[in-house]
Amino acid sequence: MRPYDGLPHTRWWRTFTEYGNGIIGDMCIHMFDTARWMLDLGWPTRISSEGGIYVQKGGKSNIPDTQTAVFEYNDLNCVWQHRSWGTPPDPDYPWGLTLYGEKGTLRMSTMRYDFTPVDPKGEKLHQDVVFEKEKYPEDLKEDRIELNAAPATRGHMLDFLAAIDKKSRPIADIEAGHISTASCIIANLAMRLGRPLSYDPIKKVIINDPEATALLARPYRGPWNRNMLK
Repeated sequence: MRPYDGLPHTRWWRTFTEYGNGIIGDMCIHMFDTARWMLDLGWPTRISSEGGIYVQKGGKSNIPDTQTAVFEYNDLNCVWQHRSWGTPPDPDYPWGLTLYGEKGTLRMSTMRYDFTPVDPKGEKLHQDVVFEKEKYPEDLKEDRIELNAAPATRGHMLDFLAAIDKKSRPIADIEAGHISTASCIIANLAMRLGRPLSYDPIKKVIINDPEATALLARPYRGPWNRNMLK
């Protein structure tokens, strides 16, 4: 257990491995989840990751300030890379997703998207985020709201309620969230162990790796135990 050191709880908990999964579990997961949804991808066949605290060695944080993760599929790889120091390689998309396709490149974030066609005569596309401040003025009174995410949040809520009525799956169902979340956790384990890992979602084990499988669950602090969750 990590002793309390006076840091405020809000957001700071994300910078400690005792409480969260670092930047890959905080930021990569959103873009990886989007890529999986757009490309209709399921579980990666193999996950590898490298990184560490290379620059910010004097801080209290113990999550990696530099990390690269590769989520391998049969026909493509999804690659995540972050540095919490320096400047972003693309200032327009400091946190974003890039899809490289046969017809062009699509860059996107929570604020905008840009499509650049391979054909120099092709049409470039650009769209900024659509705010709903006029339609929903109460957004401006919401504490700590991310205005760019508010329309999507509303859309997911409405879709979830509609799924209940229709007895169908919502667009972002719990299985999709589980795959993205677990994949990011496994990426951290791969970095920690220094080797690629392959997960069996049926048996819920890391294939041929008992040491990695044992790390899928954290030890509970008494009086809590895993049986209480069943």
